[in-house]
Amino acid sequence: MRIGSGYDLHRLGPDRALMLGGVEIPSSVGELGHSDGDVLIHAVIDALLGAAALGDIGTHFPPSDPAYAGIDSRTLLARTMELIGTAGFRPINLDATVILELPKLKPYIRAIREQLAADIGLSVDCVSVKAKTNEGVDAVGRGEAIAVHAAVLIEES
Repeated sequence: MRIGSGYDLHRLGPDRALMLGGVEIPSSVGELGHSDGDVLIHAVIDALLGAAALGDIGTHFPPSDPAYAGIDSRTLLARTMELIGTAGFRPINLDATVILELPKLKPYIRAIREQLAADIGLSVDCVSVKAKTNEGVDAVGRGEAIAVHAAVLIEES
């Protein structure tokens, strides 16, 4: 078994969708990023790649490559699952913490868990997503950014 951790942060801005784990969350702001900005999926990708010792998201999907401009992060996650599968691994569980002041995510957590579970081939009871605030501290606390920490456990398949 191997464990991997992932982290990502994106600035927030108007006229963008707030995507978390492949689920669009109603919000007046969304993630600014080269792809669709789904910071949760990006942290999960880094955790998966790290656990399999396959580098990081920027190595496989560089923001300098126009092919990834506006791409659905679920597509990147599917490609990541292929990479770790080819390397001989499969995920066992996922635990993630989303740090965001607003909107409150509680009503959307189940849908996010279900989507992530489907995308990485786990039962929903093996996927945990928690929401926290930064209590008004720093860019996240001021509502200027969103951050995610993710941890995954994988095993040889």
